[in-house]
Amino acid sequence: MSSDYDLTIIGGGPVGMFAAFYAGMRNARVQLLESLPELGGQVQALYPEKMIHDVAGYPAIKGRELVAQLAKQLDQFPIDVRLACPVTDVTGAMGDFTVTTANGEQSHTKAIIVATGSGAFEPRRLAVDNATTFENKQLFYHIPSVDRFKDQTVLVAGGGDSAIDMALMLEPVAKQVYIMHRRDRFRGMEHNVDLLKASSVKIKTPFLIKQLAELDNGQLQLTMKEVRGTTEETLAVDDLIVNYGFIADNKVIRNWHVTPTMAHRLITVDTEMKTDIPGIAAIGDTVTYPGKLGLIASGFGEAPNAVNQLMMTLYPERRSPLHSTTLFEKM
Repeated sequence: MSSDYDLTIIGGGPVGMFAAFYAGMRNARVQLLESLPELGGQVQALYPEKMIHDVAGYPAIKGRELVAQLAKQLDQFPIDVRLACPVTDVTGAMGDFTVTTANGEQSHTKAIIVATGSGAFEPRRLAVDNATTFENKQLFYHIPSVDRFKDQTVLVAGGGDSAIDMALMLEPVAKQVYIMHRRDRFRGMEHNVDLLKASSVKIKTPFLIKQLAELDNGQLQLTMKEVRGTTEETLAVDDLIVNYGFIADNKVIRNWHVTPTMAHRLITVDTEMKTDIPGIAAIGDTVTYPGKLGLIASGFGEAPNAVNQLMMTLYPERRSPLHSTTLFEKM
């Protein structure tokens, strides 16, 4: 059977997008399948306004801007991008895999690159009885737009780098920003913590949110309880942003008929990004190998490696170019 595609990239986050672009430079017939209704993965869905500092060439770039730049790269090639298409099964073997999506559609591909990140994800929600009442009104789990919080009093709950980034990002826009953490010490990188302490953001530690209530003026009243203590404080804010991380799982992959070996919910790969299934490679946050770093920059390096190794296997007669200038000269 003649396959529809040379390569199918499963996962449309930044790393999957770059892999699809690079495969386009290799003149591969490519489809990119993303389970969400938009490209960008967790970066676009959860942290569109977060500043990213580990992408070469950008001193800092917002998540949504990085995704937009990657989308421009994709537009240079005739890549079939399919959104809201979670992959429910993979069958077959190298040269003719069958990929089935949740809507029942099937396509055939010679090889596959899995770039699903940490898998299906959702934010860790606030464990307060009536929290869902305020979701997407005064309670948020990511920042949809910085302008949404202009001249507002905002509290960010969380103690990691993402929470600190959010607080610092809102500082010049909001009327007042608070950050609350359940420990006295923050989990963020030392430089970020230093920036936080030098800012106008007011720090509340060690506290957890005990209750939420809407005031007559429309503000949200937070009741905060001291961790391992008896002190309680109340604070009126316009908006609450909870950043306790997210829950992710690649369990869908484990249900495929053709399933790469996994360790601790991550796909094991070798130095060429190959799994133990011939014709299937994996890249980005979904993989593990000795020395793996969970950075976007690492995934960007893994993508060309995976594409080139698969293309060399599928088309050994094609000589793999060493530089992007060589690739574009042939277009």
